[in-house]
Amino acid sequence: MRTSDFDYSLPDALIAQTPIEPRDHSRLMVLHRVDRLIEHRHFYHIVDYLEKGDVIVFNDSRVIPARLQGQKSGTSTRVELLLLKRLGEKLWEALARPGKKLPVGTVVQLADSSGRVSETLTAEVVRCGENGIKVVCLSDGVDLRQIGQVPLPPYIHASLADPDRYQTVYARVNGSVAAPTAGLHFTSRLLERLENKGVKTTFVTLHIGLDTFRPVRATDPGAHPIHTEYGEVSSEAAALINHAINMGKRIIAVGTSTVRLLESSRRGGSIYPYAGMVKLFILPGYEFKVINAMVTNFHLPKSTPLMLVSAFAGREFLLAAYKEAVAQCYRFYSFGDAMLIL
Repeated sequence: MRTSDFDYSLPDALIAQTPIEPRDHSRLMVLHRVDRLIEHRHFYHIVDYLEKGDVIVFNDSRVIPARLQGQKSGTSTRVELLLLKRLGEKLWEALARPGKKLPVGTVVQLADSSGRVSETLTAEVVRCGENGIKVVCLSDGVDLRQIGQVPLPPYIHASLADPDRYQTVYARVNGSVAAPTAGLHFTSRLLERLENKGVKTTFVTLHIGLDTFRPVRATDPGAHPIHTEYGEVSSEAAALINHAINMGKRIIAVGTSTVRLLESSRRGGSIYPYAGMVKLFILPGYEFKVINAMVTNFHLPKSTPLMLVSAFAGREFLLAAYKEAVAQCYRFYSFGDAMLIL
Protein backbone atom coordinates (compact mmCIF):
# COMPACT_ATOMS: atom_id res chain seq x y z
CA MET A 1 0.00 0.00 0.00
CA ARG A 2 1.35 3.40 -1.04
CA THR A 3 0.22 6.94 -0.38
CA SER A 4 -0.15 7.41 -4.14
CA ASP A 5 -2.93 4.77 -4.03
CA PHE A 6 -5.14 7.45 -2.46
CA ASP A 7 -4.66 10.14 -5.08
CA TYR A 8 -7.25 11.53 -7.48
CA SER A 9 -7.67 14.52 -9.78
CA LEU A 10 -10.00 17.37 -8.85
CA PRO A 11 -10.68 20.57 -10.80
CA ASP A 12 -10.22 23.64 -8.61
CA ALA A 13 -13.71 24.80 -9.60
CA LEU A 14 -15.22 21.95 -7.56
CA ILE A 15 -13.63 23.08 -4.27
CA ALA A 16 -16.58 24.67 -2.47
CA GLN A 17 -15.79 28.21 -1.34
CA THR A 18 -19.10 28.97 0.35
CA PRO A 19 -21.67 26.78 2.14
CA ILE A 20 -25.01 25.79 0.65
CA GLU A 21 -28.12 27.34 2.21
CA PRO A 22 -30.03 25.86 3.86
CA ARG A 23 -27.48 23.45 5.28
CA ASP A 24 -29.41 20.27 4.52
CA HIS A 25 -29.85 21.11 0.82
CA SER A 26 -26.34 20.01 -0.08
CA ARG A 27 -26.13 16.94 -2.30
CA LEU A 28 -25.79 13.47 -0.79
CA MET A 29 -24.09 10.58 -2.52
CA VAL A 30 -25.27 7.29 -1.00
CA LEU A 31 -22.86 4.37 -1.27
CA HIS A 32 -24.15 0.82 -0.73
CA ARG A 33 -21.08 -1.25 0.08
CA VAL A 34 -22.58 -4.71 -0.35
CA ASP A 35 -23.94 -4.35 -3.89
CA ARG A 36 -21.65 -1.49 -4.96
CA LEU A 37 -24.55 0.80 -5.88
CA ILE A 38 -24.47 4.60 -5.85
CA GLU A 39 -27.45 6.91 -5.44
CA HIS A 40 -27.63 10.67 -5.88
CA ARG A 41 -29.88 12.45 -3.38
CA HIS A 42 -30.00 15.58 -1.23
CA PHE A 43 -28.86 15.62 2.37
CA TYR A 44 -32.36 15.98 3.81
CA HIS A 45 -33.11 12.55 2.29
CA ILE A 46 -30.79 10.95 4.87
CA VAL A 47 -33.85 10.27 7.04
CA ASP A 48 -35.01 7.75 4.42
CA TYR A 49 -31.98 5.54 5.10
CA LEU A 50 -32.14 5.42 8.89
CA GLU A 51 -34.43 3.20 10.93
CA LYS A 52 -36.08 3.29 14.31
CA GLY A 53 -33.59 2.27 16.98
CA ASP A 54 -30.51 3.20 14.95
CA VAL A 55 -28.05 5.41 16.82
CA ILE A 56 -26.43 8.34 15.04
CA VAL A 57 -23.33 9.68 16.80
CA PHE A 58 -22.14 13.29 16.43
CA ASN A 59 -18.93 15.09 17.39
CA ASP A 60 -19.99 18.15 19.40
CA SER A 61 -16.57 19.83 19.41
CA ARG A 62 -16.69 23.55 18.67
CA VAL A 63 -14.10 25.43 16.61
CA ILE A 64 -12.19 27.96 18.67
CA PRO A 65 -11.02 31.34 17.28
CA ALA A 66 -7.50 29.95 17.02
CA ARG A 67 -6.01 32.12 14.26
CA LEU A 68 -4.03 35.09 15.59
CA GLN A 69 -2.46 37.94 13.63
CA GLY A 70 0.54 39.91 14.82
CA GLN A 71 3.98 41.27 14.19
CA LYS A 72 7.45 40.11 15.20
CA SER A 73 8.57 42.44 17.97
CA GLY A 74 11.10 45.03 16.86
CA THR A 75 10.46 44.40 13.16
CA SER A 76 7.77 44.95 10.54
CA THR A 77 7.46 41.20 9.83
CA ARG A 78 3.84 40.10 9.85
CA VAL A 79 3.13 36.87 11.70
CA GLU A 80 0.17 34.50 11.73
CA LEU A 81 -0.28 31.88 14.46
CA LEU A 82 -2.65 28.94 14.32
CA LEU A 83 -3.12 27.52 17.81
CA LEU A 84 -3.43 23.74 17.67
CA LYS A 85 -3.49 22.34 21.17
CA ARG A 86 -3.55 23.80 24.68
CA LEU A 87 -0.67 22.47 26.76
CA GLY A 88 -1.25 24.59 29.85
CA GLU A 89 -3.00 27.72 31.06
CA LYS A 90 -1.00 29.92 28.66
CA LEU A 91 0.96 27.38 26.62
CA TRP A 92 -0.15 26.27 23.14
CA GLU A 93 1.21 24.20 20.29
CA ALA A 94 0.95 26.34 17.17
CA LEU A 95 1.78 26.57 13.51
CA ALA A 96 3.47 29.85 12.67
CA ARG A 97 3.94 31.74 9.45
CA PRO A 98 6.75 32.53 8.64
CA GLY A 99 7.94 29.74 10.94
CA LYS A 100 11.65 29.81 10.01
CA LYS A 101 11.94 33.42 11.16
CA LEU A 102 10.61 32.69 14.64
CA PRO A 103 13.31 30.99 16.76
CA VAL A 104 13.01 30.36 20.47
CA GLY A 105 12.77 33.65 22.35
CA THR A 106 10.90 35.48 19.60
CA VAL A 107 8.09 37.68 20.88
CA VAL A 108 5.10 38.24 18.63
CA GLN A 109 3.01 41.31 19.34
CA LEU A 110 -0.59 40.31 18.68
CA ALA A 111 -3.22 42.42 16.97
CA ASP A 112 -6.10 43.47 19.20
CA SER A 113 -9.81 43.44 18.33
CA SER A 114 -9.40 46.61 16.27
CA GLY A 115 -6.58 45.08 14.24
CA ARG A 116 -3.87 47.25 15.80
CA VAL A 117 -0.67 45.58 17.01
CA SER A 118 -0.60 45.64 20.80
CA GLU A 119 2.45 46.06 23.04
CA THR A 120 0.85 44.13 25.91
CA LEU A 121 -0.81 41.22 24.07
CA THR A 122 2.02 38.89 23.06
CA ALA A 123 2.97 35.32 22.22
CA GLU A 124 6.53 34.19 22.99
CA VAL A 125 8.09 31.20 21.23
CA VAL A 126 9.41 28.97 24.00
CA ARG A 127 10.11 25.79 22.03
CA CYS A 128 10.46 24.66 18.42
CA GLY A 129 9.25 21.17 17.62
CA GLU A 130 9.08 18.91 14.58
CA ASN A 131 7.12 19.60 11.39
CA GLY A 132 7.14 23.35 11.96
CA ILE A 133 5.30 23.24 15.28
CA LYS A 134 6.09 25.94 17.83
CA VAL A 135 5.17 26.09 21.48
CA VAL A 136 4.08 29.61 22.39
CA CYS A 137 3.28 31.25 25.71
CA LEU A 138 0.47 33.80 25.60
CA SER A 139 0.67 36.84 27.83
CA ASP A 140 -1.86 37.78 30.47
CA GLY A 141 -4.91 39.43 28.97
CA VAL A 142 -4.98 37.46 25.72
CA ASP A 143 -8.63 36.54 25.16
CA LEU A 144 -9.12 34.44 22.03
CA ARG A 145 -12.78 35.38 21.92
CA GLN A 146 -11.74 39.01 21.50
CA ILE A 147 -8.73 38.84 19.18
CA GLY A 148 -8.87 35.40 17.55
CA GLN A 149 -10.46 34.43 14.25
CA VAL A 150 -12.13 31.14 13.28
CA PRO A 151 -9.51 29.38 11.12
CA LEU A 152 -10.93 28.40 7.74
CA PRO A 153 -9.02 25.74 5.77
CA PRO A 154 -6.30 27.07 3.41
CA TYR A 155 -8.21 26.00 0.29
CA ILE A 156 -11.12 28.34 1.13
CA HIS A 157 -10.33 31.79 -0.24
CA ALA A 158 -13.74 33.45 0.08
CA SER A 159 -14.55 35.36 3.25
CA LEU A 160 -17.26 33.96 5.51
CA ALA A 161 -19.95 36.46 6.43
CA ASP A 162 -21.22 34.40 9.37
CA PRO A 163 -18.50 32.56 11.36
CA ASP A 164 -21.18 30.31 12.90
CA ARG A 165 -21.63 28.78 9.45
CA TYR A 166 -18.34 26.96 10.11
CA GLN A 167 -19.83 25.46 13.27
CA THR A 168 -22.30 22.59 13.54
CA VAL A 169 -25.70 23.54 14.97
CA TYR A 170 -24.98 21.28 17.96
CA ALA A 171 -21.37 22.44 18.62
CA ARG A 172 -20.91 22.70 22.37
CA VAL A 173 -17.38 21.98 23.64
CA ASN A 174 -14.63 24.44 22.64
CA GLY A 175 -11.42 22.86 21.38
CA SER A 176 -11.16 22.20 17.62
CA VAL A 177 -9.13 24.17 15.10
CA ALA A 178 -11.20 22.77 12.22
CA ALA A 179 -14.88 21.93 12.06
CA PRO A 180 -16.12 18.32 12.04
CA THR A 181 -17.44 19.11 8.59
CA ALA A 182 -19.69 16.09 8.05
CA GLY A 183 -21.98 17.59 10.69
CA LEU A 184 -22.30 20.95 8.95
CA HIS A 185 -25.18 19.59 6.85
CA PHE A 186 -27.50 18.94 9.80
CA THR A 187 -30.17 21.47 10.77
CA SER A 188 -32.26 21.57 13.93
CA ARG A 189 -35.28 20.62 11.83
CA LEU A 190 -33.46 17.60 10.37
CA LEU A 191 -32.44 16.45 13.85
CA GLU A 192 -36.09 16.74 14.88
CA ARG A 193 -37.18 14.60 11.91
CA LEU A 194 -34.68 11.91 12.93
CA GLU A 195 -35.99 11.96 16.49
CA ASN A 196 -39.59 11.70 15.27
CA LYS A 197 -38.65 8.61 13.26
CA GLY A 198 -37.25 6.95 16.38
CA VAL A 199 -33.58 7.34 15.49
CA LYS A 200 -31.51 7.84 18.63
CA THR A 201 -28.89 10.59 18.73
CA THR A 202 -25.91 10.95 21.01
CA PHE A 203 -22.80 13.11 21.19
CA VAL A 204 -19.11 12.50 21.75
CA THR A 205 -16.25 15.01 21.68
CA LEU A 206 -13.04 14.91 19.67
CA HIS A 207 -11.06 18.12 19.20
CA ILE A 208 -9.78 18.19 15.63
CA GLY A 209 -6.17 19.25 15.24
CA LEU A 210 -3.13 19.27 13.00
CA ASP A 211 -3.74 16.29 10.70
CA THR A 212 -6.67 18.12 9.12
CA PHE A 213 -4.10 20.56 7.70
CA ARG A 214 -1.18 18.22 7.08
CA PRO A 215 -0.98 15.92 4.02
CA VAL A 216 0.63 12.49 4.13
CA ARG A 217 4.11 12.91 2.64
CA ALA A 218 5.58 9.48 3.39
CA THR A 219 5.57 7.02 0.48
CA ASP A 220 4.23 4.40 2.89
CA PRO A 221 1.18 5.85 4.72
CA GLY A 222 1.96 3.61 7.67
CA ALA A 223 5.06 5.75 8.28
CA HIS A 224 2.99 8.92 8.66
CA PRO A 225 3.17 10.28 12.25
CA ILE A 226 -0.50 10.97 12.95
CA HIS A 227 -1.19 13.85 15.32
CA THR A 228 -2.98 12.86 18.51
CA GLU A 229 -6.22 14.60 19.47
CA TYR A 230 -8.17 14.75 22.72
CA GLY A 231 -11.50 12.91 22.87
CA GLU A 232 -14.24 12.02 25.33
CA VAL A 233 -17.05 9.46 25.34
CA SER A 234 -19.48 9.89 28.23
CA SER A 235 -20.94 7.00 30.19
CA GLU A 236 -24.40 7.95 28.86
CA ALA A 237 -23.23 7.81 25.25
CA ALA A 238 -21.44 4.50 25.82
CA ALA A 239 -24.54 2.97 27.42
CA LEU A 240 -26.79 4.06 24.56
CA ILE A 241 -24.42 2.72 21.92
CA ASN A 242 -23.90 -0.58 23.75
CA HIS A 243 -27.66 -1.07 24.10
CA ALA A 244 -28.15 -0.50 20.36
CA ILE A 245 -25.36 -2.95 19.51
CA ASN A 246 -26.89 -5.59 21.80
CA MET A 247 -30.29 -5.04 20.14
CA GLY A 248 -28.80 -5.49 16.67
CA LYS A 249 -29.28 -1.85 15.69
CA ARG A 250 -26.90 0.18 13.56
CA ILE A 251 -24.37 2.74 14.75
CA ILE A 252 -23.96 5.62 12.28
CA ALA A 253 -20.94 7.86 12.83
CA VAL A 254 -21.04 11.43 11.58
CA GLY A 255 -17.52 12.24 10.45
CA THR A 256 -14.15 10.54 10.50
CA SER A 257 -13.34 12.14 13.87
CA THR A 258 -16.32 10.36 15.42
CA VAL A 259 -15.24 7.08 13.82
CA ARG A 260 -11.73 7.31 15.27
CA LEU A 261 -13.01 8.09 18.75
CA LEU A 262 -15.63 5.32 18.80
CA GLU A 263 -13.21 2.73 17.48
CA SER A 264 -10.65 3.83 20.08
CA SER A 265 -13.11 3.46 22.96
CA ARG A 266 -14.05 -0.15 22.19
CA ARG A 267 -12.62 -2.89 24.42
CA GLY A 268 -13.76 -6.43 23.98
CA GLY A 269 -17.43 -6.45 23.07
CA SER A 270 -18.39 -3.04 24.45
CA ILE A 271 -17.87 0.72 24.21
CA TYR A 272 -16.40 2.18 27.39
CA PRO A 273 -16.41 5.76 28.69
CA TYR A 274 -13.24 7.40 27.47
CA ALA A 275 -11.27 10.57 28.16
CA GLY A 276 -7.82 10.89 26.68
CA MET A 277 -5.72 11.23 23.57
CA VAL A 278 -6.79 9.50 20.37
CA LYS A 279 -3.98 8.32 18.08
CA LEU A 280 -5.71 5.61 16.05
CA PHE A 281 -4.71 5.74 12.37
CA ILE A 282 -7.18 3.74 10.29
CA LEU A 283 -5.94 2.35 6.99
CA PRO A 284 -7.40 -0.27 4.60
CA GLY A 285 -7.29 -3.65 6.25
CA TYR A 286 -8.61 -2.29 9.54
CA GLU A 287 -11.53 -4.29 10.97
CA PHE A 288 -14.26 -1.90 12.15
CA LYS A 289 -15.70 -3.02 15.46
CA VAL A 290 -18.32 -0.36 16.24
CA ILE A 291 -19.78 1.51 13.29
CA ASN A 292 -22.14 0.16 10.63
CA ALA A 293 -22.50 3.31 8.53
CA MET A 294 -20.80 6.66 8.12
CA VAL A 295 -21.65 10.22 7.07
CA THR A 296 -18.65 12.03 5.62
CA ASN A 297 -17.62 14.81 3.27
CA PHE A 298 -15.34 14.48 0.24
CA HIS A 299 -11.72 14.60 1.42
CA LEU A 300 -8.39 15.83 0.08
CA PRO A 301 -6.20 13.46 -1.97
CA LYS A 302 -3.62 11.47 0.03
CA SER A 303 -5.17 12.60 3.33
CA THR A 304 -5.69 10.53 6.48
CA PRO A 305 -9.51 11.01 6.39
CA LEU A 306 -9.59 9.70 2.81
CA MET A 307 -7.60 6.65 3.90
CA LEU A 308 -10.02 6.01 6.76
CA VAL A 309 -13.05 6.23 4.48
CA SER A 310 -11.28 3.95 1.98
CA ALA A 311 -10.87 1.40 4.76
CA PHE A 312 -14.61 1.49 5.41
CA ALA A 313 -16.00 1.65 1.87
CA GLY A 314 -13.24 -0.16 0.00
CA ARG A 315 -10.57 1.86 -1.79
CA GLU A 316 -11.51 0.97 -5.37
CA PHE A 317 -15.23 1.54 -4.78
CA LEU A 318 -14.57 4.83 -3.02
CA LEU A 319 -12.26 6.19 -5.71
CA ALA A 320 -14.80 5.16 -8.36
CA ALA A 321 -17.41 7.12 -6.39
CA TYR A 322 -15.08 10.13 -6.25
CA LYS A 323 -14.61 9.92 -10.02
CA GLU A 324 -18.38 9.91 -10.47
CA ALA A 325 -18.70 12.83 -8.04
CA VAL A 326 -16.30 14.84 -10.19
CA ALA A 327 -18.24 13.92 -13.34
CA GLN A 328 -21.50 14.94 -11.62
CA CYS A 329 -19.94 18.23 -10.39
CA TYR A 330 -20.33 17.55 -6.69
CA ARG A 331 -18.85 20.20 -4.40
CA PHE A 332 -15.77 19.07 -2.46
CA TYR A 333 -14.16 19.56 0.97
CA SER A 334 -15.34 21.47 4.05
CA PHE A 335 -18.25 23.41 2.53
CA GLY A 336 -18.97 20.74 -0.06
CA ASP A 337 -21.42 17.89 -0.42
CA ALA A 338 -21.64 14.70 1.61
CA MET A 339 -21.59 10.91 1.43
CA LEU A 340 -23.66 8.37 3.33
CA ILE A 341 -21.85 5.03 3.29
CA LEU A 342 -24.06 2.07 4.20
